[in-house]
Amino acid sequence: MELKDKKNITIKDFKLDKKRLRNSFKYAGIGILQAFIGEQNLKIHTVIAILVILAGFILEITTVEWLVCLILIGLVLMAEFFNTAIEYVVDLASPQIHPLAKAAKDTASAGVLMMAIISAIIGLIIFIPHIIEFLGV
Repeated sequence: MELKDKKNITIKDFKLDKKRLRNSFKYAGIGILQAFIGEQNLKIHTVIAILVILAGFILEITTVEWLVCLILIGLVLMAEFFNTAIEYVVDLASPQIHPLAKAAKDTASAGVLMMAIISAIIGLIIFIPHIIEFLGV
């Protein structure tokens, strides 16, 4: 793809390449499957996300609470995918054990853990009042 002078941009420059678009979704799907196959924590986060969604329906959380939950689910899963990508790249760049490679992988994992902990705390803030109301306590 070549860059053009701003003056020479035409409407046809904004058309989508359907094959490239299809391939980008295909490769993203392959990445999702690859991560699910290889990453135990992604499976755990996905199960928790499903449980949160089910609890949201059962406890009839508000629209704003749904938005917060869905954003947090997306952020945790996104963090896990980025962590997985970082691990793959580090393994490729440094097949031998190296302190910096370990530090990069540990730090990326710490980012996922922090996102998961913050999400759990926010989830408790959202769900505990609904659980108390549901149980009639």
